[in-house]
Amino acid sequence: MCSARFALLAMALVMPASVHAAPPLPAGARAEAVAFADVPGWSADDHAAAWPVFLASCKSVTESEPALRQGLAPPQALIDRCNEAMVLGEGAGGQARNFFETRFEAWRISSGEGHAFFTGYYEPEVEGSLAREGRWQVPLYGRPDDLVSFEPGQSPPGFEAYAAARRRPDGDLEIYPDRKAIEEGALNGKGLERVWLADPVDRFFMQVQGSGRVRLPGGGMVRLSYAGRNGHAYTGVGRVAADRTNTARSEMTMAKLRALLTGDRDWARDVMWENKSFVFFKFAALDPALGPIGGQGLPLTPLRSIAVDRTLWPYGLPVFIDTALPDVPGVHRGLVRRLVVAQDTGSAILGAARADIFFGSGAAAGASAGAVRHRGAFTVLWPRATP
Repeated sequence: MCSARFALLAMALVMPASVHAAPPLPAGARAEAVAFADVPGWSADDHAAAWPVFLASCKSVTESEPALRQGLAPPQALIDRCNEAMVLGEGAGGQARNFFETRFEAWRISSGEGHAFFTGYYEPEVEGSLAREGRWQVPLYGRPDDLVSFEPGQSPPGFEAYAAARRRPDGDLEIYPDRKAIEEGALNGKGLERVWLADPVDRFFMQVQGSGRVRLPGGGMVRLSYAGRNGHAYTGVGRVAADRTNTARSEMTMAKLRALLTGDRDWARDVMWENKSFVFFKFAALDPALGPIGGQGLPLTPLRSIAVDRTLWPYGLPVFIDTALPDVPGVHRGLVRRLVVAQDTGSAILGAARADIFFGSGAAAGASAGAVRHRGAFTVLWPRATP
């Protein structure tokens, strides 16, 4: 093992300065090669803190472990770099910066507007019950047996606008019930209820975030993770609420949206129904030291894991982000300049210069995540081709 490490470190000294192989991008996105020395905040980051997150993704990449939500296949160069990282192992955190600088190239990715756009997400923690009783009347559903999910770009004819459909007893497909239909009873009697909540707004936010912890009346807690969705397109209700209240969309934070939704239940129901997408859950292991499971199938790490467009970027890709942490009273604030790893995805995370930053679990993480709607720099570390 030691000789292999020394061989890899020696290789770093002979690798070419740059092969200038830009990552493939969709129309409208741009990639600019930059030197690591010219990436603001790169030298000040704790690269060793990002190393175990990257290694976890690399293990998944090199062993072809199935993802929770299938993403773009990793390029061979990323597989090769991951194999090298796995040889170095967990004890090589002190060499992390050198590894990334010699085996990857920095490419600043921007949209048609010339920048990247960031939002934040978190794992909600709400109250609920495993039984329907008293105030616990709002169900979280498990994945229905008749739900058929489609991978991006593989929807059958007639279902191009949908990510899933219902399989009828005769084998044919039909559009799955939307949020309104499900909330009005389309899944009643199927035994899909997993947990019962008191607040439909709590359910909605858990579905938007894709996971959550539920505190039970007896003092216990369960974790639920993403198990699929009904296939309808995602609509951001923050935009809907902003338009209906004549609020600037840029000012519609998660906190403002929640306040509006909890203030008028009938209005809130109609607004939430605008998002026809409906998420299903499954129970997941609850280790307080680990975050929820992301799209790659791995626990997420606060401020080191991001969600990306899974049709454009592979899981396990290192990215250096540069944006602002929101000014939330009682929460640390300032610039977020750090190396992160693409380990998750989301229905609303679309575009090459787009990322959702995972902030952690609970109310404090939600306060920070919900206030992030910031432009910034999205610098992909694209793996060098094998020399």
